[in-house]
Amino acid sequence: MPDNLARMTESTGTARSARVLRMSQLFLRTLRDDPNDAEVPSHRLLVRAGYIRRAAPGIYTWLPLGLRVFRKVESIIREEMDAIGAQELQFPALLPREPYEATGRWTEYGDNLFRLQDRKGSDYLLGPTHEEMFTLAVKELYSSYKDLPVWLYQIQTKYRDEARPRAGLMRGREFTMKDSYSFDTTDEGLDKSYTAHRAAYIRTFDRLGFDYVIVKATSGAMGGSKSEEFLARSTVGEDTFVQCTTCDYAANVEAVAVPSPAAVSWDDFPAAHAEETPDTPTIESLVTHLNESFPRDDRAWVAADTLKNVLVVLKHPDGTREPLAIGLPGDREVDQKRLEGQLEPIEVEPMNDGDLARHPGLVKGYIGPGALGEANKDPKSSAIRYLVDPRVSEGTRWVTGADVSGQHVIDLVAGRDFAADGTIEAADVRDGDPCPQCADGTLEAARGIEMGHIFQLGRMYAEALDLKVLDENGKLVTVTMGSYGIGVSRAVPVIAEDNHDELGLCWPREIAPADVHLVATGKDPDVYAAAERIAADLAKAGIEVIFDDRPTKVSPGVKFKDAELVGVPTIVVVGRGLADDGTVEVKDRKSGERANVPLGEIVGHLTDLVRS
Repeated sequence: MPDNLARMTESTGTARSARVLRMSQLFLRTLRDDPNDAEVPSHRLLVRAGYIRRAAPGIYTWLPLGLRVFRKVESIIREEMDAIGAQELQFPALLPREPYEATGRWTEYGDNLFRLQDRKGSDYLLGPTHEEMFTLAVKELYSSYKDLPVWLYQIQTKYRDEARPRAGLMRGREFTMKDSYSFDTTDEGLDKSYTAHRAAYIRTFDRLGFDYVIVKATSGAMGGSKSEEFLARSTVGEDTFVQCTTCDYAANVEAVAVPSPAAVSWDDFPAAHAEETPDTPTIESLVTHLNESFPRDDRAWVAADTLKNVLVVLKHPDGTREPLAIGLPGDREVDQKRLEGQLEPIEVEPMNDGDLARHPGLVKGYIGPGALGEANKDPKSSAIRYLVDPRVSEGTRWVTGADVSGQHVIDLVAGRDFAADGTIEAADVRDGDPCPQCADGTLEAARGIEMGHIFQLGRMYAEALDLKVLDENGKLVTVTMGSYGIGVSRAVPVIAEDNHDELGLCWPREIAPADVHLVATGKDPDVYAAAERIAADLAKAGIEVIFDDRPTKVSPGVKFKDAELVGVPTIVVVGRGLADDGTVEVKDRKSGERANVPLGEIVGHLTDLVRS
């Protein structure tokens, strides 16, 4: 496969005629009021402007205008994938159980999987993702290194049983993705495949026209190593990412690696000592008591001097429940999403009083490391696995629970007085935290919407499904894979979030449902006749037109409001100006700029405007 293929160029032949969409016939009803379940601007406007319609929670119908926008997004993605030499295929959405059983994901997906049986009792699923199917397709058809590399992709409907569908098309149970996979015999080949797809994604998202950032990410349940997300910057985004104020570091908070302090010698440290600290079940009350009863000589006690031990329950995909204790500085909170990102596909919930009662050695509000973990070898230990934040490094000193009601231990030293079973990145990441990559920078947080995710799967799926080929020496080698996804249906609301105002949508031209929204107003038959000629001539020139030809009983005000709401980039009004001075008004939907153009020049003017 060549590293780079020439791009397709536009034909220099005669422009292909476009279709005129007449409002009098278009399957469209705009709404003046917001839908009750809409949480974000894109959801409100896509429903009100007649692009989508709710069929069930998390499931939407694409109406004609919405489908036109969707197809244009799809076309851009397809063009960029074809340009790098990827080949399109399409798998079914209804899939057999066996491949997903082989990789363990029939169980791992848990409640997120739509499962069903046919009339013979055989198990099937609605595909949430298709790694297994891509792997098996290559296995069935290719057997030699000479066949590789190969890059395959599809644009396909996916299904996940979201517990709480929300934000319209952004978080649904049915959605469309472009997923592609690269197959190579070497890690060096995988690097090249990854680089080519990354460049294609940059071109794709540049063309789609929203503000995005590329961040380091975790691979989650998909497995693999190197991983990056393309996040659209948005205040309504569910993902939090950070960027360094000094260097080029950027990461999803789930992928931030907290720098661990260097080990410190404890030779001169005082021995740990338990002290009475009555009525101090919270970090705030403990710090207040420490400063009143055990003041330090050098400075005041702060929450960061305390070691907080948080208890949670892990819900494994097979239904088993496992308690887990997390030790972190007292000025930090456990970030649920960050924690689940480290443990995916395991779900996490707080430990309730019933769970706590099963461990009588734990004293609520005064839990210390001595009652936790395998590593401490304390007879009182509850054997709950104990993982700590990287800041709890060897030689760090802490105030923490003494496992006795009303008591805390002061000068408890990590490595000397207690040990953990491992570390975990679960503490919240904040503005001002030190950059993991450079010495001088600090982190700043922002929100975004995941639009694309690329990662190096490696050999996990190939090994599970026995995908091997013969190498140059006739030896069987396991194929290495890359995975590259784009949220096609999600792109539509994401673009809408970036392109709207108080009046409605303002689509970028490349993905708008039409190039021109032509409005005929008033009662003069000559106005409608002129608008008809403009629409026909534009269509012949290949310009896509929405023509509001609705009869005179539909007021100009209603037509103008619909044009603003629908959001085509150029609005053309044929009305009073035609009789006054023979001109037609041309308005830019986004900037609001207007120009009066003579009727005889309007088609040429609009054609130049659209093609520029």
